[in-house]
Amino acid sequence: MGVRVRQADQRDRDQVVRILDEAFHDDPVSSWVFPDEEHRRAVHGKFLGVFADITLEGGRIDLLEDGTATALWLSVPAGVPEEDDTPALMRETADPGNERAELVGRLTGAVHPHDRAHEYLLMIGVSPERQGEGIGEALMRGVLERCDREGTPAYLEASSARSRSLYERLGFTFTGRTVDLPHGPSMWPMWREPQAG
Repeated sequence: MGVRVRQADQRDRDQVVRILDEAFHDDPVSSWVFPDEEHRRAVHGKFLGVFADITLEGGRIDLLEDGTATALWLSVPAGVPEEDDTPALMRETADPGNERAELVGRLTGAVHPHDRAHEYLLMIGVSPERQGEGIGEALMRGVLERCDREGTPAYLEASSARSRSLYERLGFTFTGRTVDLPHGPSMWPMWREPQAG
């Protein structure tokens, strides 16, 4: 599938957040963090804006030129990371009274591998009306091809069985240990070794 992708910058922040907000509104993890739909509608964009800001500052955001999909990537070095205040910032920014807004980040951070440098797909979102068309796969292909050329692994957490299937088609494999949200859904950490030729 031929898609036109460009790298987003600060001017695209609101568009990136809008895409993520629409794409993840009914996602199992977002629904667990913000169970009340009306409340989710009010604060979900603020929550996702933290991811956009972190990636704009230190990573790469790919944006489909027609504004229907975006992918947020971070390059993670090898070695034990410093204390990460991102989960607390997620809660403070979006919903200070909601411990789930912080807990989801703490739980995923606890299983994130740090023994090898890798590209981390923090989030990928496709507008609901375009989901199922192969756009997400096409959007990821550029970074994954670079990973293959450079011999760099990639990592992500799948938040649904549907997304897990997509990632498996792209060469990701489940690491064997789910992130189980208390009284909520599971997430699947997935690792991809660089692919030859």
